[in-house]
Amino acid sequence: MADKLLAVKGMNDILPGSVPRKEKLPDAALWRWFETTVQSVLARHGYQYLLTPIVEPTSLFVRGIGEATDIVEKEMYSWSDAMNGDALTLRPEITAGIVRAMIEHNALYNGPLRVWSMGPVFRHERPQKGRYRQFYQLDVEALGYPGPDVDAELILMVRRLWQDLGLVIGQHVRLELNSLGQPAERAAHRAALVAYFEAHADQLDEDSKRRLHANPLRILDTKNPALQALVEAAPKLLDHLGPETRAHLDAVCAVLDAAGLPYRINPRMVRGLDYYNLTVFEWVTDHLGSQGTVCGGGRYDGLFEQLGGKPTPAIGFGLGVERLLLLLQELGLPMPSAAPDAYAVVGDPQCLPQALVALDALRAAGVAVQMHAGGGSIKAQFKKADASGARHALVFGADELGRGEVAVKALRDAAAPQLTRRLDAVAAWANELRTA
Repeated sequence: MADKLLAVKGMNDILPGSVPRKEKLPDAALWRWFETTVQSVLARHGYQYLLTPIVEPTSLFVRGIGEATDIVEKEMYSWSDAMNGDALTLRPEITAGIVRAMIEHNALYNGPLRVWSMGPVFRHERPQKGRYRQFYQLDVEALGYPGPDVDAELILMVRRLWQDLGLVIGQHVRLELNSLGQPAERAAHRAALVAYFEAHADQLDEDSKRRLHANPLRILDTKNPALQALVEAAPKLLDHLGPETRAHLDAVCAVLDAAGLPYRINPRMVRGLDYYNLTVFEWVTDHLGSQGTVCGGGRYDGLFEQLGGKPTPAIGFGLGVERLLLLLQELGLPMPSAAPDAYAVVGDPQCLPQALVALDALRAAGVAVQMHAGGGSIKAQFKKADASGARHALVFGADELGRGEVAVKALRDAAAPQLTRRLDAVAAWANELRTA
């Protein structure tokens, strides 16, 4: 017998909820419910759906994300194409690909766009709870809009998504804000950081020493506990912001205040990608251990020019789907059910033609009906009907069909009487199966 083939470590199957799993992972029904909720929220805010390739030129991420980031240095799946030697990479995030597509197709010729995408991204890191080598990312971008109004709208849109998913602001998730300023302000802050960390070089770990001159901002994002006191005392970017940058941040905060959305200014938030400027934000939780960020983003006005396009203002966010669904499961929030409205029990194979015609009519009327297949006794079929989670069993017996009827039995209410309904009037009673 050949060896059993398994999925690559850190790359998971998304299965129906009826399939038992060793690891706690979101099932396909929860996944689809999340996608539907996202689509509804984004459509209400004027965002359009798009897709970009999973494989992109490696240079896109080196230029877009930053050569000194962990993603580019350690985590990308990259290779040389055997046909022509092109350097290619499985995308580690989606934003750079969207910007590349906008530039390539001159997509903003007629004006700004609000767009979103969702799909797999790949990072070669140690798999752990909520972090996988292939994971799915929701990516939302407002392209061509320069003002703080869109920054605030984007953040409020995430709040609406949380509310539609059942998350409570302040209890389950909370918002943190910062401003990364403009290039000249960051340059002044960078010089101050380099001078500060050079004066304390003996306290830096190897990663921080390597980043000191390449990207000192990344030292502020260190997870090394031994460096926290040193980082806390480092020069703050907020002290180097000019009046226009401060006004931009103040305008964002004014909208959030008016909307009653609590937040915390976190001067140490730098985000993990080099392309951010001005407003940055993270939605964090205390319910996932050390993996506290469930959504993060910000403004990246320089990325279009960095990737060969015209200067274009932009802001967006990314959200790890598995991590968010894991949060919903950890909190025990009400989850969608994949159960059908009804389960069809067919006692006699000769009843099957009439039963299928009736089921087709019910489905056309919007009723989700699962038909029993494979035969078996009535008792065995009722056992399957109960296990399906359906609220009703539709019993297609020879006597009932002879009268042009079907028996309807409630599966979740033992006291409810069994009813009969006419097969030639399905539309008149189909709604009972959905709402009862």
